[in-house]
Amino acid sequence: MKTVTIQYCFELSDSRKEIFEIKLDEERMEIINNQPKNLPFWAKLDFHQCPNCPLDVEDHPHCPLMANLVNIVGRFDDLLSYENMHLAVVTEERCIYQRTTAQRAISALMGLVIATSGCPHSVYFKPMARYHLPLASDHETIYRATSMYLLAQYFVHHDGGEADVDLKGLDQIYKNMHTVNTAIAERIRSATTTDSSLNALVMLDMFALDVPMVIKASLDEIRPLFQPYLEPVPELVLS
Repeated sequence: MKTVTIQYCFELSDSRKEIFEIKLDEERMEIINNQPKNLPFWAKLDFHQCPNCPLDVEDHPHCPLMANLVNIVGRFDDLLSYENMHLAVVTEERCIYQRTTAQRAISALMGLVIATSGCPHSVYFKPMARYHLPLASDHETIYRATSMYLLAQYFVHHDGGEADVDLKGLDQIYKNMHTVNTAIAERIRSATTTDSSLNALVMLDMFALDVPMVIKASLDEIRPLFQPYLEPVPELVLS
């Protein structure tokens, strides 16, 4: 089995380091060997289960998303969201290094883990996880999410389906994720004594909540970049 490895190294102000090595199955783009053997009660599927969850407790005793967040929540339980740290993210293609807040750094890691956790509502973000870009701005994320969705519609069209070029499906995907995030927040409140992990999730959810409202405005803003595509492509003239 081929794997994709992404390493997150958190350097805290007290010289402590927390390193997470995320291994993903390259074909299925799902996280592997990330869940601890003994999972806490707040990772059980029926504990604050998402109202839109399609999973059954008999087949899935634990929430796959929360089970994969257990290590993150536990290791940052003593950290406040506004504390500063250095974050280094190493992928096969590049190394990204930035000084930022705990909540923003943890949010980047959570976004990767959630996308690859096996949650039926987050599977749509696997392409973004494969080409992971931590600490992206809101405009970068809008660009990546809409590009990903429209490429998916290309494949839908070539498989005989009807392509959704109005992004209505993307709107629904993010609405579903907002419902998921709300339930996961309740789980994290039951698991932590500080706010770093909770606020990291809130940052992700703010984006999920805003996407339906900001997609059109953001795309109108970058429309001029695509003006050449709105005109006929010049034919090659051979002399």
